[in-house]
Amino acid sequence: MPHPKTLLLFNYDWDELGAERLKDQWPSTSSGFDLFTFPSNARLAWFDTERFVAKAAVLAKLAGAKAVASSHEQFGALCAAMLAEKMGWPGTPVKAILACQHKLYARQVLEQVAPEANLPFTRLDAAYGGPVPGNIEYPQFVKPVKAAFSVLSRLVKNEHELHAHTRFGAWELWVIKHLVEPFERVAKKRLPEAGTAHSLMLEAPMRGRQYNLDGYVWQGDVRPLGVVDEVMYPNTDAFMRFEYPSKLNAKVQSRAADVARRFLTAVGFSHGLFNMEFFHDEATDKITVIEFNPRMASQFSDLYLRVDGIDLHEVAFALAHGIDPATLGKAKPSAGAAASFVYRSFDPSGAVAFPSFAQKNSFWAEFPEALLFEYPKDEKELRRDFKWLRSYRYGIMHLGGENTRNLRQRCEQASAMLGWTAPYLEDSRDMNMGEQKAPEELFAAQRVSSST
Repeated sequence: MPHPKTLLLFNYDWDELGAERLKDQWPSTSSGFDLFTFPSNARLAWFDTERFVAKAAVLAKLAGAKAVASSHEQFGALCAAMLAEKMGWPGTPVKAILACQHKLYARQVLEQVAPEANLPFTRLDAAYGGPVPGNIEYPQFVKPVKAAFSVLSRLVKNEHELHAHTRFGAWELWVIKHLVEPFERVAKKRLPEAGTAHSLMLEAPMRGRQYNLDGYVWQGDVRPLGVVDEVMYPNTDAFMRFEYPSKLNAKVQSRAADVARRFLTAVGFSHGLFNMEFFHDEATDKITVIEFNPRMASQFSDLYLRVDGIDLHEVAFALAHGIDPATLGKAKPSAGAAASFVYRSFDPSGAVAFPSFAQKNSFWAEFPEALLFEYPKDEKELRRDFKWLRSYRYGIMHLGGENTRNLRQRCEQASAMLGWTAPYLEDSRDMNMGEQKAPEELFAAQRVSSST
């Protein structure tokens, strides 16, 4: 028998797939808009969090929904928490959402409860587009206090680079301010001690390999689910693939979970899915937190399902209805290893060839269990991607394999069928975990969210 209906906020991409996969057991209805598709993203011009939540409450009653969920970083997680609070439904406390998403405040909390996993940080004392202070020691990692676009997150090596990075056109400033302002209005009321979110911040560069810890909290009990390895294209801050299960030592994973437990407890995160991005430096054995995201890392749900039989989207539904996820059943695993492969171009002048109808037919015949996403863009969109992200993500593929070696073989075969280069571009030093990399390669760039 199906569960009561759930209202899903900003439900698209990975979440739309998850909801479709579970629609028979967990019926749902949706509300929200796509920030990156016109004309729906025109709603950004007048978006207000509290007004959206009030309308969502009416929609929930009309649709017969009894719970709310969202994995959307920019607006959805906060709106879902506010709606759950308004309706008396299970949900993540609003203040905990704000504490995680306000990156400067999160650093301050981390400094109190897990200083060994923190790093030097400060607010950038400059308005958007304003003069850059002259007393900064470089290199520094600059990112938004409240994440808007990954374009605003990067390593800068000198004052010139920081100045160039913080020059925004009128349209860019408009977008940035309208993305942050809905959060700012709520934070001023509910977390005033954090200070404004209309700001950038500086962090010391991190060294090491990047990972993502996924888990959930049930009645205050922090329960880790697993760790995903996040592999970058060489000498860039662009994700190349996400691999599960992790190669990270189990003791290090346990230490990372302990850091997460201390932080989440400190901010009052008593219910809901979360993920913690972090670095581990093998040379020093140091764990350094990148950020906490008070939501599911939706892109990884399929990986856990393939390898462990755990559906993170079903975990989200259960939590929304006040059901202990530990009571859920598991599917039969279909793979010993799985990955989300990200196909990118770093050449602004190079054309990307998308697979033909015949190529895709052959691909699906050979890999019926795969997931494949294509992202064709026009010239204007490509210019924006290279300006903001320094690369163009043109495709994503999910596959499973018997083990990591078999997974690589399958990926290379599938990529060849699509006419794309397989995302295994590490050089021999990177493949050898014991060898030292050049200093510039070790400066890994923190991301603003656990997504491609």
